Amino acid sequence: MDRTGTISFQGELGAYSHQACREMFPHMEPLPCRTFEEAIAAVRERRADLGMIAVENSTYGRVADVHQLLPGSGLHIVGEHFVRVNINLWGAPGAKISDVREAMSHTVLLGQCRPFLQEHGIKPIVGADTAGSAREVAEGGNPARAALASDLAGEIYGLDLLAQHIEENKTNTTRFLVMAPDGVMPEASSRPMMTSFLFRVRNIPAALYKAMGGFATNGVNMTKLESYMLDASFTATQFFAEVDGHPDDPAVARALEELDYFCSELRILGVYPKSSYRV
Repeated sequence: MDRTGTISFQGELGAYSHQACREMFPHMEPLPCRTFEEAIAAVRERRADLGMIAVENSTYGRVADVHQLLPGSGLHIVGEHFVRVNINLWGAPGAKISDVREAMSHTVLLGQCRPFLQEHGIKPIVGADTAGSAREVAEGGNPARAALASDLAGEIYGLDLLAQHIEENKTNTTRFLVMAPDGVMPEASSRPMMTSFLFRVRNIPAALYKAMGGFATNGVNMTKLESYMLDASFTATQFFAEVDGHPDDPAVARALEELDYFCSELRILGVYPKSSYRV
């Protein structure tokens, strides 16, 4: 997917979301947004051509806010990207690791680097986010205070690399969905594809069990099935699901047809190439 234009994301310049934008769309102009709502609205209102939206993390699970926003966003999923969360210790220009007494970052990253910080006698300081912490360290210029942040954050804010990839969890990865204002169904091809969709089952006994049966009998691999309540109701549940394949693939088409029979609502959110991270 070769694009130019603007791509929105939640966070500041140098955030891991920004890193995802640069890795997948190096020629697009990044548009940082304060919240996920603002990042999605920027695409819907055509102030951005695409949005890079974090949806789940291998360690901490799904991003709940985003799953609540997706159904009503009016946007379409056109791609996915995975970012390994490598964490570095960044210092003010000229600082050495022996100078550092405090490290600032988001609380999640501080927890991921606890053994390293304890080993070096560095006190964790909670910041609003990773990139913002890097910016504060750059602006403060205090060699005793460092930041835990991405490779990109250190580059953007001109910090010195004091220690690289210090995270305890060496497999921590975040998945992002690429969102667009217009949905165009790509043709089925030899390239592995993913299909994401929402559905709500009819209020009949064993509806979910029967609806899922079509994927099993047709040999379609379902990679995700998550539920969440609608309008704070304990009786109305909506499901977000993802499967390997394209809706035009015969097996997927039969499974979706069977699913639709047991649903009061079925909506495809996107059909897109599977990330090479999965393959």
